[in-house]
Amino acid sequence: VFVRGDRWFRTGDLMKQDTDGYIYFIDRIGDTYRWKGENVSTAEVEQRLADAPGIKEVVAYGVPVPGQEGKAGMVALVVDGRFSAKVFAEWVDQELPSYARPAFVRLIKEAETTGTFKYRKVDLVADGFDPDKVEGALYVRGGKSGYTKLTDAARAAIVSGETRL
Repeated sequence: VFVRGDRWFRTGDLMKQDTDGYIYFIDRIGDTYRWKGENVSTAEVEQRLADAPGIKEVVAYGVPVPGQEGKAGMVALVVDGRFSAKVFAEWVDQELPSYARPAFVRLIKEAETTGTFKYRKVDLVADGFDPDKVEGALYVRGGKSGYTKLTDAARAAIVSGETRL
C-alpha cells in the first residue's frame, strides 16, 4: 500500500520485482512452503502422517535444495520402536499427493515445542539435509523404492544437481 486508497490482499506469498518490472515468487510466509509449483501445508502433512504405524510425532517443514525452485518437504519423526522406511513410504504414498510427499525424513528423539505448544522448526530447517548437522538417521526419497538412508555421495549428487528430487 503506497498511497491513501490503495488496497492489498495478503496471499502469504513473498514476491520480488526486478528492474524490468517482472515479479517473481520467492517463498511462502508461515507454515507452508512451495514445491513443484504447489503450496504445501505443513499442518496437513503433519496431520496425515501422524497416524502412520510406529510414528509418535511428526514435524513437517520445507528445506532449500541448491538448484531447485521452492523447498523440498522434510519431516522429523519421533518413532515408537523401530522405524520401517518401507512401511512409512507406503503410508506417505497413500495419504499425500505426490507434491506434498516429504523428500527427506529425519529421526529425532523428541520434538521441541514453543511456549504456545507449536513445533519449534527453526533449528530443523537450519540443519537441512546435511548429515554433518543432523543427529540420528536421515533418509531420502528414492522414487518408487521409498526411502533409503542418505549417504554423503547421495547428498553430494543432490547438491550438485546431478540427482534431482
